[in-house]
Amino acid sequence: MPNSSIIQAALEQAVTDGVFPGAVLAVRRGGGQADLFPVGLVSTLDAARAVQPATVYDLASLTKPLSTVTALILLTQAGQCQLQDRVESILPELTGSPIGMASLWHLLTHSSGLPGWRGYYERLSPTASIPATEEQRSLSRTVLVKLIRDEALIYERGVRSLYSDLGFMLLGMIVERCSRVPLQEFFRDRIASLAGISQLGFVPTEWIGTFLEYARRREGDVAPTEHDTWRGRLLCGEVHDENAASLGGVAGHAGLFGTAEAVLAVTGAWLQAYHRRSSGLDPDLVKEFTRQQSSVPGSSWALGWDTPSSPSSAGRFLSEVSFGHLGYTGTSIWIDPLHELEVVLLSNRVHPTRRNEQIKAFRPLIHELVYREYVGSV
Repeated sequence: MPNSSIIQAALEQAVTDGVFPGAVLAVRRGGGQADLFPVGLVSTLDAARAVQPATVYDLASLTKPLSTVTALILLTQAGQCQLQDRVESILPELTGSPIGMASLWHLLTHSSGLPGWRGYYERLSPTASIPATEEQRSLSRTVLVKLIRDEALIYERGVRSLYSDLGFMLLGMIVERCSRVPLQEFFRDRIASLAGISQLGFVPTEWIGTFLEYARRREGDVAPTEHDTWRGRLLCGEVHDENAASLGGVAGHAGLFGTAEAVLAVTGAWLQAYHRRSSGLDPDLVKEFTRQQSSVPGSSWALGWDTPSSPSSAGRFLSEVSFGHLGYTGTSIWIDPLHELEVVLLSNRVHPTRRNEQIKAFRPLIHELVYREYVGSV
């Protein structure tokens, strides 16, 4: 049996050391009941409440595997797209552009040639006016596609890997084109319902007030992130990522909010499919999406998921078939199918400032501790 007090003490020490104001660690072994470890306070503000298992966090780039990659598996197994489809065949406005000739596979492996990041939000919304209707979000996406179309590729497609938010912005729009519904609706109806959860989803601008009230009624609160100089306010229930905000809070690279237990509902579907148990996801596709794509030189990426490298946020002990992802706000997922171990860490390490990067050293340590307690000696 794992010694939960050792794990709780490590998390409490992280709070004391200023790694984050608070966090929730969720661990599950063998598909059984999850162990939840809440620690610290929701924020550094006066009268901040203690973190609860139901505390909601901005998941940042965990949106990529939980929403976008999961959506693409569902669309692929339904025959609505294929990994080798060219981007321009789905987004015809990119026809003839350098990125239009890339495939979905290139975008998923971060090998498309696109740069990693651009501050598009400054051009999409110079006054920080956030789209608040589906029509406004659609107009912002139209402008965004044009901006990405005009990007020069910074390396030859397929010869290396560079983690790119831009590629996943396109993938989010590809999900919408293939499914013919907005991304937040696809996630709600096809992924959240698949996993049987309601505490995980996008928060479009017009939903923020209702979302905050719902979270508080459940006594979970929503953990704030940073005081954003662009928007001129402390962010709570608004996506931290500025580019995602300029798209109205719904994007393929960021925008999901949720609880640790809700995240486990989706990771559990991936793990069940990996072992050919019923989950709604195609087992063969899951194996392919979580396998390191060795044809990209020097890359640790699978298809939208990362795999352990050296050094790795997963620590030293997870098996080589493990897969996971990080989120900028202080979140992470690691899944080890060999030991049927799922580890979800949600925090708001960017509160009160993104300059705090202590979590980089903490992540491998907590994963190694969890492995020793739940799996055994190494």
